Amino acid sequence: MARRITVPDPAQFSLFDDPAPCDSSTVTDSDREPAPADPPGPAADPSHIPGAAQYAAVSIASVLTPTTFRHPLANREIRLDEHLVGYMLKRARRRTIGFVVAPEGLSVSAPTWVNLGDIEAALREKTAWILRKLREQRERAERQQRARIEWRDGASVPFLGETVTVVLDPRATGAVLNADAQALPGVPCLMLHLGLPHTANAQQIRDAVQSWLQRQARRVFEERCRHFAHQLGVRVTRLSLSSAQTRWGSASADGSIRLNWRLIHFSMPTIDYVVAHELAHLRHMDHSPRFWDVVRSLVPDYEQRRQRLRDDVLQD
Repeated sequence: MARRITVPDPAQFSLFDDPAPCDSSTVTDSDREPAPADPPGPAADPSHIPGAAQYAAVSIASVLTPTTFRHPLANREIRLDEHLVGYMLKRARRRTIGFVVAPEGLSVSAPTWVNLGDIEAALREKTAWILRKLREQRERAERQQRARIEWRDGASVPFLGETVTVVLDPRATGAVLNADAQALPGVPCLMLHLGLPHTANAQQIRDAVQSWLQRQARRVFEERCRHFAHQLGVRVTRLSLSSAQTRWGSASADGSIRLNWRLIHFSMPTIDYVVAHELAHLRHMDHSPRFWDVVRSLVPDYEQRRQRLRDDVLQD
């Protein structure tokens, strides 16, 4: 009898979705647009949404111009709704076929005993999901490119949801934030004066600004951790800054909290969501309904704040 191939539900990333509970003593959270390990199962299928039938018959090919998506390590190709997708296929000791759509493209992990026909059938079954995620990743990469900072005198840098203008000022000592500056009459702005010569190169300017941002991040995060720890009746034993490219933060059962310093680019409501999320893990080291109840008790509109992390693009 032929074996039945199943594609599992995704292991969703905790800052953005509601994953199944885990038993680990450390819980980590994604720091970029999440790339679910596997495509969504029936519960996420739009055809199960009342009134969605009118959209179900619309092919993505009728909306998007045919294009090519290719993983840099692609070793297989498939055409999905007129779009050519080059993907990286890996054989692994697992029971199911898994999909990952990351910034570089589509990766597929499949058991050694599954033939290529079954793998392609699974891919075609999730055509709409795969193409949507590939397009989202491409659009996100384009936004990141547009948002890239040109490290020079007059550069604009996001700080706590506002814009800080970098000023090279040899008279300054270190980095000094002037909150009373005015770019135009009646238009207040934030000016960060760096004690650097006007001949400073991009790397020197970047290092000086990011060093200042990290100091501000520690100051803000420590205060918000104290605030939420008091509300929850928990104890943060250690707070450390992270430069991770794949997650916003993590929490350990011993009370250790790690937060990505780049959160300092966001406004306080977004920072508060991530801090509350991590401290809620000191109550529940999982992502059960009880955990999300704790998060909701601290930030009732956490879904909207979480969406900001999905939509915004970090500048670097």
